[in-house]
Order: sequence, then C-alpha cells, then structure tokens
Amino acid sequence: MTLLLGYDVGSSSIKATLMDAGTGKVLAAATSPDKELEIIAKQPGWAEQHPDTWWQHVKLATQKIRAKAQFDAADVRAIGISYQMHGLVVVDKDKQVLRPSIIWCDSRAVPIGQKAAKDIGARKCLKRLLNLPGNFTASKLAWVKQNEPKVYSKIYKMMLPGDFIAMKMTGEIRTTPSGLSEGIMWDFEKNRLADFVLDNYGISTDLVAETVPTFSVQGELTSGAAAELGLKAGTPISYRAGDQPNNALSLSVLKPGEIAVTAGTSGVVYGVTDQKNYDPKSRVNIFVHVNHTERKPRYGVLLCVNGTGILNSWLKHNFVVGDGLDYPQMNVLAAGAPVGSDGLVILPYGNGAERTLENRNIAASVHGWSFNIHKQPHFLRAAQEGIVFALNYGLQIMRDMGTKLRAVKAGNANMFLSPLFAEAFATITGATVELYNTDGSQGAARGAGLGAALYKGPEDAFVGLEPVRTVEPNKQLKKAYQNAYENWETILDKQL
Repeated sequence: MTLLLGYDVGSSSIKATLMDAGTGKVLAAATSPDKELEIIAKQPGWAEQHPDTWWQHVKLATQKIRAKAQFDAADVRAIGISYQMHGLVVVDKDKQVLRPSIIWCDSRAVPIGQKAAKDIGARKCLKRLLNLPGNFTASKLAWVKQNEPKVYSKIYKMMLPGDFIAMKMTGEIRTTPSGLSEGIMWDFEKNRLADFVLDNYGISTDLVAETVPTFSVQGELTSGAAAELGLKAGTPISYRAGDQPNNALSLSVLKPGEIAVTAGTSGVVYGVTDQKNYDPKSRVNIFVHVNHTERKPRYGVLLCVNGTGILNSWLKHNFVVGDGLDYPQMNVLAAGAPVGSDGLVILPYGNGAERTLENRNIAASVHGWSFNIHKQPHFLRAAQEGIVFALNYGLQIMRDMGTKLRAVKAGNANMFLSPLFAEAFATITGATVELYNTDGSQGAARGAGLGAALYKGPEDAFVGLEPVRTVEPNKQLKKAYQNAYENWETILDKQL
C-alpha cells in the first residue's frame, strides 16, 4: 500500500491526514490540540504564536494518527505540509527559534510597509510585486530589525511557518517561490527573489532560505525527527504551500477561472489566473500559485477577511457560553431570525488590519441594536451575514479586476457547515457553491504525492474527490439579501 501523510499547520490547530494514494481514501485524520491554539497579543493589533508549540502539536497529531490506523511506517511514501501564510519565524545558526512567530493577523508592520511602498514607489511595487509591501513577512522582519536589534543580530535565517516545520523534519532550511511571493519577496517580472524590497529594508538576502520547487523532494525525514514522529527516516517531504494556495489545491482549483473559498479562522476567496494583474490599492493580493511555471504561469488572486470563524468562535465562547450551545445549535438559532436580522448589523473586522479596507483596523462593531427587537438569534444571524457581506465587499474588487464568479468550490467545513451561511454566500454572490469533504491536510497529502512523482499528474492525484452537496442561490430571497447587504455597506462606509 502507498500512503501519503499531510499536515495543515494552522493558527487554530494542527491537522493531519493519512491517505491511501491509490484510492484517495482517508485512513485516519487527527487534530491537535482539541481546543483552539492560543494567540498571544501583548499589545492591540499584535498576534504571536511560538513555533515550537506547532511542532509539539504536529507530533501529538501524528501520535493520534498512529493510534487510529494500523500501518507500516515504511508505507508512508511522502509527506506534505500546508501552513498559515505570512508568518515570520527567525532562527539562529543552531536552528533555535529566537522569538515567537509574528503571525498572519498581526498588524504591527503596517506603517513599515506603507513607508516601503512610498520609498520604492507604488508603481514599481505593483508592476514587479503585483502587491504593495503591506503588512507581510518582509515588513514583519523589518519591524524586528527596527525594534529588536539584539534579536535581529542573531538571525541566521528567516522562514515561513511551513518552512519551520519542514526544517524540524529534515534539518534543511528551504522555501518556495509561492512562499516568497506570500511574503512579498518575489519579483514577478524577473521570476526570482525581489532583492530590491529587502534592500529597501536594509536586510541581507543571506537571511532568505534556499528556494526549491513547490512540488519536489525538499528533504528527507531525519532519524531524530522520525523517532519523534514514529515514522521512517528517509521519508521525503515533497510539498509545502501556504494554506490558501493549498486549499485551492485540495479542491483541484488549478486552472485559470477556477475559484476556491474557505471560511475558517479567516475567510478567503482565491481565484486562479494566468494574467499578471493587480489592484491599484493592493486590497486583494496576487501570489504565485502552487503549479506556476514560467511556461504556464499560474497566479492566485486572494481576497481575505481576517474576522470570520474567529467571530463565530468568540460568540460561542463569550456570548452563548451560559447556554452551552455547540455550533450546529447556534446555526439553527441563527436561522430563526429573518434575512437582514431586523436591521441588526455586525461588521466582522475585529481581527487586525484588513487588506480589503486598505489596511485599516476599524475593529468589529454592532449597529442598529434595539433592546425591544433583537434577541440572541438576531446576533448569531447578523454575525454570519456580516461575514458573507464582508467577503462580497471584497469580491467587488476582484470583479473589477476581471474575475468571473460563477461556480466556486469550498470544503464542507467550518462556516460552510452552516446552511444559512452557505445559502447567504451563494445568494448574495450569485454563485453556485460546490462543497467537498476535504481540507488542508488532505490537500497537503495529495500535494506530497505529486511532489514525489507518485501520480502521473493532477488528474490522478484527485481520485476520490467528489462534491457532497451543491448550494444554489435562493432566488426568492435574493432581493432581501441585496437590501440587507446595501444596509450593511452603508454602515461600513460611515466607518471608513
């Protein structure tokens, strides 16, 4: 039997999947920890996690896999890694972490990115980076350089979260073109490291890891790591990608015009194109997609709303905690309120600076609250509608860039488990939504199979991937949703 092992290193948890490469069947899946990982916020707008914590839970998730499935470690032919994007990990020459990772939703580097765009020139940035430097990994490293010089002086290499996990497995420090692009360190014009960005920050290119293809044998499991994981030394790590490009891969979204949506901690719409296009205000971002080549360019256009599942989680743990409701019960309650929540509006922007709002941090807020009208179901529905409306607000930017939104694919997970959320998204966007039983760790497993050349091509890699349900726009509620969205957008505009 040929087995594949995929990991998804998220900010909420680490997920692992053991897959039969021949059938695409999941033999075992596990998540660690059972409760969501803590995000450390020492100051407003900050967000950190310690990379060693991710590694501990990679090991724990692997232990759970081994307990659930009886398998020979020698049958695991390849390992793939998906990871939370835009994070910064820095290590010294002994490969020891120097400080907690500054993760994706941390907004401290916004002013640094804004200054870099001005210094380099917005036109040059957009032409060669397809983005402004913004609040991305390179800017976060510049923040460390400016504010923690003692730490910076000890840095041997900077990495993304997935690069760190691969380092723990292989002892090798490497990254990918897709990874560099998500840190706004990829020159799309010259197809190489954007050294002019690092030069602007006074950062040596020596700090950047060696670049390897996304699909390739990027290293092998060391004997030490194999012992910690209970796997076989020499097993190749043959794929790594940020969570959103990987989510697209997990849904077989690889061709121009195909679109993937996810609504986990953050909400993302990710469309594939072969055109080097950009938003003049850099409110959506363009990255190198996992299957990009110079001969067949593939770029991912990414729209992100930071406050998605994290808003629903906040409500569960703080707003309905006394009732002990689980998410399905919350979804039922939310569906009891009418479309538009009787005028109650929630802006879901409480998780840092938002790119669709030009890197503003306006915080989450509630509007139109009437003590005599609104009850718990209204708040739960207004939260789900607010998330959908925030995604649709960003989609207007993608539409202006020429993105066509017809049929989209999403995992049958997270917010899309709510029938209300799925219907609201389909109706307000006008898109048919195909939902699949897949996730990031399954995508990483399939990617590993491709990287290790265990499949002839992508078509073979997606054996067993079929939609479990399809959600069509609700024509009867289209006008009601449109009115609710217009009310929501009017309130948002007053906050900007």
